[in-house]
Amino acid sequence: MGRPVDGLVRGFRHVGWYWATLLGDNHYRRYLEFRRRAHPGEPVLSEREYWRRRHGADPGARCC
Repeated sequence: MGRPVDGLVRGFRHVGWYWATLLGDNHYRRYLEFRRRAHPGEPVLSEREYWRRRHGADPGARCC
């Protein structure tokens, strides 16, 4: 009896992940994962500096 509910919960999680990806909510987390994997031991940008560089690099890429 719990299986349909489990599927529904799993579906909502997938939708949440997709929505967060579209909005950019997980970009900084993905950046950290990449840096740790590709450049272990090197310093990483703070979240504030990451977003500043991301949006400052190409102002035309912003929507607003």
